[in-house]
Amino acid sequence: MCDLYTHFHSLLHTHHRKGTRCILGFSGGVDSRVVLELLNRYRTETQLEFLAVYVHHGLSANADQWQQQCQKWCEEKLIPFVAERVQLETGSGISLEASARDARYAALAKHVGEGDILLTGQHADDQIETFLLALKRGSGPKGLSAMAQHAPFAEGTLLRPLLQVSRKEIESYAFSHQLQWVEDESNADTRFDRNYLRHQVVPTLSQRWPSIYQSVQRSAQLCAEQELLLDQLLESKLAQAIHIDGSINIADLASESELLRNRLIRMWFSNQQQVMPSRDHLHRLWHQVALSQQDANPQLNLRGVQVRRFCQRLYLVKEHSDISHWQHSLTLGDALLLPEQLGTLTVAENQSGTIALTNEQLHQLYVVFNPEGLKAHPSDRGHSRKLKKLFQELGVPSWLRRRTPILMCGDCVVAVADLFVDKAFIGQGCELIWDKQL
Repeated sequence: MCDLYTHFHSLLHTHHRKGTRCILGFSGGVDSRVVLELLNRYRTETQLEFLAVYVHHGLSANADQWQQQCQKWCEEKLIPFVAERVQLETGSGISLEASARDARYAALAKHVGEGDILLTGQHADDQIETFLLALKRGSGPKGLSAMAQHAPFAEGTLLRPLLQVSRKEIESYAFSHQLQWVEDESNADTRFDRNYLRHQVVPTLSQRWPSIYQSVQRSAQLCAEQELLLDQLLESKLAQAIHIDGSINIADLASESELLRNRLIRMWFSNQQQVMPSRDHLHRLWHQVALSQQDANPQLNLRGVQVRRFCQRLYLVKEHSDISHWQHSLTLGDALLLPEQLGTLTVAENQSGTIALTNEQLHQLYVVFNPEGLKAHPSDRGHSRKLKKLFQELGVPSWLRRRTPILMCGDCVVAVADLFVDKAFIGQGCELIWDKQL
């Protein structure tokens, strides 16, 4: 490896654009400690704006001390510093390491604005470990692509400037520049697969084959290139199958071979930023959901998401809380913040609107999500119907029927957002606005 700073400068200069920030995921370990030093040197030469973010997982009794130490190092160099405390997801069948990783990236994403660069300290040894873990799981080319040196992330880019640098080279740089860093005691626990590879397997491989770092990097890159090529070749097929609401057409998938169909489904998951389904998941998704009886309401529960079928299309539905019992008053002109990131709802004055409300009625407005027991009379229908039946007739998927805001006045349905206004309230003077953009 050439001079470490020259290598770092070249990579960052390629990706950084004027006016954007760099955000460093700063754990205080030797790798991120070295990146902090390199980034600070780059800042003095270019007036770069950057922020160091420490993510506190609460897994170690030393985490508070590490956070204080990281903050001290940043204060000494007048580097802006932020600490994020996260709550790890447990009991969902995922490993502690995966849960910590997901929580860390979610916390870091909050600080990455449009065009910003997130820098992390993964290095060549991490790459070998990731590659071998994917091999152990029986992953295909996508999993064996391991980690990319740069990739889209949040509204910006994730850059791993040390990915081609070995841990030995990083430690050598730290020693030569008299840097201090924190040591996570859990890194020595070989009960964790990654630590077992780090301490027992990779040293043996690198001793036998010193070029193993370059070989793994090359194999990962070749796998990544093959994945990218397949995506490019199938992009038009996927676009043809995808509906405007993000669902995918079952008929389009059924017309393809099993191999091609599975590839399109994986691409669909990737486009919606979901964890890749396993081969078993793909089989169950197709046979238990896509091909289930027409009158069934099938679903497949995966990590953080459900695969559902409606009107011969498959949907990826993220896990959400039950808001059936939620209700809130609504004041004319005020934007009501809805739960579960469902946006805002406003009753606004508008002489061209389709809702007529008296002054007395305006003071009785409230919003609910539970259609149970409610009836309404859309203006284009001959009589009133239960909301449950109207949702079916209007093609509202079952999982959205308790996530669609219902405007009430006393015991009467005034309107169902995005669907209809009740005949008794048809007129002018007001409009109902559901802004789903948050």
